[in-house]
Amino acid sequence: MTLLPKHLVMACHITGVHDVNRNQILPNDAYDIVADWVTSIRQLKLRGVLFHNNFSEATCAAHQNEHVEFVRITYDSRFNPNVYRYMVYLDFLQARASEIAGLFITDVSDVVAVNDPFVQPLFQRNPDALFCGDEPARLRNDWMLVHGQHLREQMAEYASFETQFADSTLLNCGIIGGSTAVMLSFLEQLCLIHQRYNTINETGYTGDMGAFNYIARTRFNDHLRHGEPVNTVFKGYEHDRTDCWFRHK
Repeated sequence: MTLLPKHLVMACHITGVHDVNRNQILPNDAYDIVADWVTSIRQLKLRGVLFHNNFSEATCAAHQNEHVEFVRITYDSRFNPNVYRYMVYLDFLQARASEIAGLFITDVSDVVAVNDPFVQPLFQRNPDALFCGDEPARLRNDWMLVHGQHLREQMAEYASFETQFADSTLLNCGIIGGSTAVMLSFLEQLCLIHQRYNTINETGYTGDMGAFNYIARTRFNDHLRHGEPVNTVFKGYEHDRTDCWFRHK
C-alpha cells in the first residue's frame, strides 16, 4: 500500500492450524470465508487490510481492489491464531501510526461493516474512546470461567478482575476500534499479556476473550463504548439491521 488513508478496517485470516471456533483446520485458499467482509468494506468504500498466511496469488489478485488489500504474513505457531493477529496489527500500526487517524480490527468470518464508523458523530466526538462489541451476557459466566482458566492460573490479579467486574457486560473482541493513539496503547498492553502468558498455554482455550476483557475493563473502562450503535446483538442474526456500524453474526 503506497498511500494509506486516514482510517482503516483490518482483519486477519490464518489457516493451516486448528480453528477453535469451528473445531477444524480451515482450508488454505477458501475465499468464501472472508467474502462477506471484503464485500462490505468495498460497498461502503472504506479501506481495508486483510492479513493472511495462505491465500494464493491468484486469489489475492482476483479479489483485492482499491478498497481492500491482501497482505501476506508469516504465522508464529507459538500463539493461537486468535492471539497472533494482535501482534500483526500492532506491528503494522507501529510502522504507520503517523499516517493513520483511526482504525477498527474485526473478526473476518462473522463480522461485516454496515455503516462507515469513522464519519459517525459518536466516533468523531470521542477520540479517547475504545469502541468494541459486546454480548447479551455478564462477564462472569460459565463459558468465561472455563476459558479463563489459564490466565487465572498465571496472573495473580486475574481472579480479582473477574470478581470486580462480574456483573459487567461481557465485551466481545470481534470488533475493536478507536483513534490511533488509543489503539496503539490498547494493542501494546494486550500483546504484552499474550507474550508473557500465552506462549505457555497448553489448554484448549486461547485466552483471547479473557485477556481482552481484562485489559478493556481494567485500563479503559471509563472510556468504553460498546453495544448500539457500534454492534448488533451478538448471535442475534439481525441481518436486516442497518442502524449499527458492524453486524456480528
